[in-house]
Amino acid sequence: MTEENGRRWNHNIHYHPRILRAIPDGAQHALDVGCGEGMLAREIRRSVPRVTGIDLHAPSIDQAREHPDDVGYVLGDFLTHPFEPASFDVIASVATLHHMDAVTGLTRMRDLLRPGGVLAVVGLARSTMPADLPRDLAAVAVSTFHRATKGKWEHPSPMVWPPPATYRQMRALAAEVLPGSRYRRHLLLRYSIVWRKPQN
Repeated sequence: MTEENGRRWNHNIHYHPRILRAIPDGAQHALDVGCGEGMLAREIRRSVPRVTGIDLHAPSIDQAREHPDDVGYVLGDFLTHPFEPASFDVIASVATLHHMDAVTGLTRMRDLLRPGGVLAVVGLARSTMPADLPRDLAAVAVSTFHRATKGKWEHPSPMVWPPPATYRQMRALAAEVLPGSRYRRHLLLRYSIVWRKPQN
């Protein structure tokens, strides 16, 4: 964890290590979808020689470009930007998928990934009441502790709430669009999907 990351905390940053651990050995080019002001992209750059971050939010991209790094920041729409198919060894996305149609977003990420590459997503979904109430109450308690001890960093990017899909729907979508992917629901109101694209 970098000094920058260590000074900041929120639910998304808490799960950055899950993304970083998924980076495959030898990865040469990474894409951060919905990079915001670039914190995760800069973390990925410590392991991957070439990193591209893309976001629709101009103020966030302006902040990202103020950092002295060699990450390539793109102001644009990930769904329509003319990236070459199968051109990334790792694609990361944190708290972005619920800003778009999830099937379209996951399919686009899958198509931009090279064979053998890894897709790592941390996302937001909607709870199903009352079944999820005990888990959500536990999340509130743990979040309160973290905020009391670490504070909470407010990112500059726009927010979408509530997320359009439930956790169960996201699990089903991951299995459909990314067969063999690993889906996990996390305590702090997030889920993750990790998928390695088959070589053939």
